Amino acid sequence: MVKLSVIVTFYNVQQFVPDALHSLRANSRPDFEFLLMDDGSSDLTPRLLEEGARTLPGARVLRRDHGGVSALRNAGIDASKGDYLTFMDGDDWMAPGYLAQLTRAMEELDVDFLRTDHVKCTGAEREIVRAPHGRRGAVLDPRACILPAERPSLVDYPNLPFGAYHRRAVDQGLMRMPEELRTAEDRLWAWRMHLAAKSVGVVSLLGMHYRRDVTTSLTRIGDERQLDFVRSCELVFDMLAEDPDGDRFLPKAIRQFCALIVFHLEQIDRFEPAIARRLKTVAAAALGRLPQDVLGGVLDSMDVERSTKIRRLRWRSGGAGGRGAAAEAVASGGTAVAR
Repeated sequence: MVKLSVIVTFYNVQQFVPDALHSLRANSRPDFEFLLMDDGSSDLTPRLLEEGARTLPGARVLRRDHGGVSALRNAGIDASKGDYLTFMDGDDWMAPGYLAQLTRAMEELDVDFLRTDHVKCTGAEREIVRAPHGRRGAVLDPRACILPAERPSLVDYPNLPFGAYHRRAVDQGLMRMPEELRTAEDRLWAWRMHLAAKSVGVVSLLGMHYRRDVTTSLTRIGDERQLDFVRSCELVFDMLAEDPDGDRFLPKAIRQFCALIVFHLEQIDRFEPAIARRLKTVAAAALGRLPQDVLGGVLDSMDVERSTKIRRLRWRSGGAGGRGAAAEAVASGGTAVAR
């Protein structure tokens, strides 16, 4: 019987594969399986995975045509057999013994999903990042971990690898990743988990090492895939429109959306000019479709620097007295995201 399935996704990360596999070997156990998912890599990643799997007990290599991380994770979920699941990106690594501690925490708490701390690694620098919830080692209501809107909470901590997931969450369809989204897919997933799962726990484990500023990472690539964060957030808004507590949670979701807009505006130089213009147009259109009173309240609660950037974009939307973002999207060759 497989206790834990570890789904590890790889795409053209040959320089990091040895470290990833070494860390998995230091975590192996007879009742663990390792699904090494290759997303159609064109470098040496496939060969390194095949070679490494020979010395990693419980390893299977599954190779697919390039389709993105969501499709790859879904394929791994479908192939998994464990009572519990966890994830890792192929350019990251785990501390020795981390998976055994993670499994023990899942067994003790018996929650639908678990969140852990992690170590952010930027070059030689290391930074401990805590899951944003103070109560540790207890069974919690996921909905109670969404608010407050003005401070970080668990729903603001969406990265899939920072935790573990019970098989029942898979059986309930909560673990499927949205394949139509090329980025920000984890944010939609996080909201679904917090709205639909029955229990969550937070534990102080620091085994996952998350590598930042990798040149092949989508977070460093400035093409139109980055704009999917708008669609992701609008899908969250749609989800909340159908939820009995949606009005209470909406300011949180809007605040997240505004924070993402500011994040991309502050890095706008990495985009080609046409994509930069489309970013502003599509984001403005989405702001214009939000309830303006709720949006105004969120902006009033934000710091002046960030709220000013959003207000400037808000002016571009028809609802705020501007030309109308939908019209601008058509004029610029873009497409406004529809709710």
